[in-house]
Amino acid sequence: MNPLNELLMLTEAEQEQLGVVHTAREIAQQPDTWLRTYEKLKTSHAELSAFLSGANVFEGGAKRPTVFLVGAGTSDYVGRSVASVLRHLWQCEIWPVPSTDLLTNFDELHVKGRSYLWISFSRSGDSSEGVAILESALRRRSDIHQLIVCCNQAGQMVRLSNQRENVFTVVLDDEVNDRGLAMTSSYSNMVVAGQCLAHIRDLESYRPTLQSLIVSGRKLLPMAAEVASKSVADGFKKICFLGTGPLFGVAIESALKVTELTAGGIVSFSETFLGVRHGPLSAIDKETLVVGFVATDPRTRAYEIDLLEEIKAKDLTRNILLVTAGKQPGLVEVGETLNLEESVDDLYRPAVDVFIGQLIGLFASLKSGLTPDAPSPEGAISRVVSKVQIH
Repeated sequence: MNPLNELLMLTEAEQEQLGVVHTAREIAQQPDTWLRTYEKLKTSHAELSAFLSGANVFEGGAKRPTVFLVGAGTSDYVGRSVASVLRHLWQCEIWPVPSTDLLTNFDELHVKGRSYLWISFSRSGDSSEGVAILESALRRRSDIHQLIVCCNQAGQMVRLSNQRENVFTVVLDDEVNDRGLAMTSSYSNMVVAGQCLAHIRDLESYRPTLQSLIVSGRKLLPMAAEVASKSVADGFKKICFLGTGPLFGVAIESALKVTELTAGGIVSFSETFLGVRHGPLSAIDKETLVVGFVATDPRTRAYEIDLLEEIKAKDLTRNILLVTAGKQPGLVEVGETLNLEESVDDLYRPAVDVFIGQLIGLFASLKSGLTPDAPSPEGAISRVVSKVQIH
């Protein structure tokens, strides 16, 4: 039995004592929830297609809108994880823009005379910044088309959107409205929802990819739990996550998971494989675990292997863990490898690759004596950022 299942097999009282009632289950349930998210988008397929057509997403040339992927924290990283696949299939300008930036710099981020579509991702739909910027946009720029992807039917963003022109709301199943502090299944399901949106004109074409993700996820989860548990038991003081393109979105999200779940007890940071040389490489030492999400694209992977070999040659750390998909030549001597056995394009891997960051965060939280469901004992952070003064 792998370490994640061991937690799930504890009695309810034992889970409550450890503080894993929600987080362990929410990590474990992910592959089994993605098909329901797909079906949710499929049910709204005709209306969604019409809404996006009304926003000129599928028009040619200058009529196409600039698309902002809006969110804060993990919800922002959802956008960073799906921007590439949306850009690839929609052939639009697609930009992840944090709702926190929109709140302070709304005018600077919009070009006069240009049309926009916002796709806002939110677990709760209740965060102060997300609600405030949506209210502001509905009031000041009603011409901006708004697509809300939320995990909470009762969220304020959902209620604000009801019966509004130029607004469409997709609410995912309540089971992925994570009750634990750290977003886990809500992240991967909103990523799947974003991938569905990318394929919305031919949603059935996405089904084989999703099935590969589900199979890969079910196979990877127990292996990732074993590796994560062992890595945490072996010990490290810092962790660096590396990725390129959509897999950089996973790297950012993974670093956040470790930070949140250990209350900052482990120094966590993320960079691109090529970007890490420009300063952050100096932070990697013998007490650092390096986790690399290695691309399947041969040219991208070649750059990444060069960086990993440089880390080895400089003897910065021997603690290297790689997440790959398919057969990856040249990685055997670099570090321990977790492999997605199914062939999955890098554009779609974020929902599965994130498991290792979530699981390292979970087991590191327990090792630190914290409760993963509520790992911020001093109340520095909470499940919903809801008390920000709006000016």
